[in-house]
This record gives sequence, structure tokens and C-alpha cells, in this order.
Amino acid sequence: MTKSMNLLTDTHIRNAQPKEKMYTLKDGGSLFLEVFPTGGKYWRFGFRFPKGDKTKRKLSLGAYPKVSLKTARELAQEARQQLAAGKDPRIQHRWRRAKAGGANTFAAVASEWLDKFAPSRAASYTKSLEGRLRLHLFPWIGQRPVDTVTPQEILATLRRIEAKGHLETAHRVLELAGQVFNYAIQTDRASVNPALPLKGALPPAVTKHMAAITEPQAIGRLLVDIDRYQGNFTTLCALKLSPLVFLRPGELRRLQWAQVDLERAEIRLPIEHMKRRQTEKEARRGEIVHTVPLSRQALALLADLRRLTGDTPFLFPHYRKRQTKTMSNMTVLNALRSLGYDKDTMSAHGFRALASTNLNEQGFAPDFIERQLAHKEGNAVRAAYNHAEYLDQRRAMMQAWADWLDERKEEARQREAGQGKQ
Repeated sequence: MTKSMNLLTDTHIRNAQPKEKMYTLKDGGSLFLEVFPTGGKYWRFGFRFPKGDKTKRKLSLGAYPKVSLKTARELAQEARQQLAAGKDPRIQHRWRRAKAGGANTFAAVASEWLDKFAPSRAASYTKSLEGRLRLHLFPWIGQRPVDTVTPQEILATLRRIEAKGHLETAHRVLELAGQVFNYAIQTDRASVNPALPLKGALPPAVTKHMAAITEPQAIGRLLVDIDRYQGNFTTLCALKLSPLVFLRPGELRRLQWAQVDLERAEIRLPIEHMKRRQTEKEARRGEIVHTVPLSRQALALLADLRRLTGDTPFLFPHYRKRQTKTMSNMTVLNALRSLGYDKDTMSAHGFRALASTNLNEQGFAPDFIERQLAHKEGNAVRAAYNHAEYLDQRRAMMQAWADWLDERKEEARQREAGQGKQ
């Protein structure tokens, strides 16, 4: 049943007197007024985002009477429409306030740029960019006219980040600022990009590598430890499958049974499942861009797993919301930690490096390995050729790799048995 709407009147609001504790007056449709002991009256809109989230959030719409009852209802209706479109009304509200400060401020131009290109990016990436703007740039240059910001002002913001030891973040913020200024030039609101002279102003960022075990004897020890994992069976299967398929952790946990063909011994993944630009995913939605040949060991593992999770869309469903969500992105990592592997020793992403390092040392063709890792081929024609031409070779490579892993695990067991006899 639809909740009653427009329950309040201006007279009702004006006559509302403060009490010892804050209380609310509901207008319906998640719009309400908070009346504080000090006499202040503030409009709020209650919502949950994303849809289905249990946390109730509040969006501040302004103080009464500066924001009238009519205006508050209009803002609440706008927030409902944003929610229906899958947008977070808090972000949209922040953009409105930023733009209200002037169409040519850095904040206004940055907000416009972010809104304009948001549809072509993953929502998580847009949120990350918004966070960098809000934390690192808006407080210092947000209200400055975009065509008056100097390189020295930007450098000062970067030095603040660098002083905290966040050098990689400083580089990302500099790149972000440069993109905003380029957009300002393209829209005729600035003539120069003050971020350009700063390209060499920061020390090089240290590239972070995901921790990975690559030494054969240590790999055998890891596989024995995984076999002894005492947690959830679904998690155990994810651990065991990780070194057999070379998928990224996010790709692995989102696997669906509809993508698994046990008869053909393949996993076939559409582009939206892979690490690609959002615009490319939208343009090629549904197109199969990566095939994972399955070894005998992987097939046996999946056959067992299907008995447990085959009644859900996902290979690795959430332990409570089995039909709608996959397991957490921290599940495999936490399982490794429970086995005693710390962040400097092994990561969920490290299974890819584990495989790549050893397959290269064993003399397999780099093209086979790179294709199996789903590293994107820049040339579209060559990518299509590789996909078709290398499948048989990759199938043989994946079986040889699974057999090699079994050999390392058996060696580790024998070493352990020998040590136990001493």
C-alpha cells in the first residue's frame, strides 16, 4: 500500500514547538521534518541505497522556512526519481550544491564533468573519483573560478597528500585534476591546464604488486594447507579452483552456472563479466570474450560443487542471500589469512601470478599464457584470431598445469610424512 503523502501544512509546521528531545513530523513518502530542542527545523528524506540495503540513510534537504514545504516536497520527489534510476541522491544533492556556488567554479566544472561521463564508467569508479574530488580538491580549490587556479595551488594540495605518505593517491589526484581542467578548456571556461606543468613535480609512485607464492615447493605446501581448510565447503571450492582457472578474484566469485559447460569442459564468459571499460561492456553486452578450458581436476571439483550450489544461479552464492548475491569479495582472502598466509605472502589475486610465473618458466608460449590470463589484446583482429587459434593449445596447457600442481602437492605431502618419521 502506498504511504500517505502531504500530511503536513505550513500552519502545522509553524506551530510545532521544540521539546526536550528532537522529534519528527512526517509528511509521507519518506519526507519528514526534524524539530530540535533549539527550535531549529530541518527537512530530511529517508531512503535505502542501493536497493535492498538494510541501512536507513537520511538526505538533508535544508532548514525550514528557508526551504519551504513546497520546495522540500519537490526535492523529495526528485530524490525518489533518482533512486528509481539507480542513482544515490546524496551524490546528486552534493552536485547541486556545488553548482549553486557558480557555474565556473572548479567544483561546478568537476561535478558537471563527472555527471557527463558517469554513464560510461562503472558506478564504483565514479564513486571513487567523487571521493577524491571531495576529499582532496574541493576543500582547497573547489570554490575558485576554474580559470584562475594556479599550478602552485594544485601543488599545495598534492603536497598535503604526499606528506601523509599517500604518494600513489597524489598521482591519481593530479591526473584527475588534469582531466577536469581539460574539460573546462573544451567547454570554453578555461584556456590553460595548470596541472600540466606538475607532471614531474611528484616522486614516482611505487607500483604495488599483489603478494604471491611462486616457488614450487611453497606452492605444494599451500595446496596441502588448502586441502585442510576447515571452513565452508563453498569457500574451499573457491580456494581450490583459483589456481586452476586463472580468473581474477571478482570474476571467480561472480561465476554463474549458466556460464559453465561441463560437457565441453569450458567456462565461457561474456564481456560484462570481465575487466573492461564500461562503454565497451555496454556496446558488446552478451558477447563471449573469454573461454576457460577446464582440466579433469577442475571438472571434478565443479561436479562436487554443483551438488551443493546448483540450485542457485551462482557457483559461489552468498551464505544467506543464495539466489541474489555472490559470496563476499573478501571470502577467499580471509580464508587464506585463516590458513596463516599474511598480506605479504599470498593474496587472492596472487594465484594468477603463481600460475603465470611457473608456466613461463616451464616454457609455455607467452601468447597462450597471456590469453589464459585474459589480458586484453590491443588489436581486435589479432584478439579474435588468438581466441580461436589458441584454444586447443590452452586446453593442453591447462591440463598440464593441473597435473603439475598435483605433483607439487604430493611432493609436499611426502616431505611432511618424512619429517613426521624423524
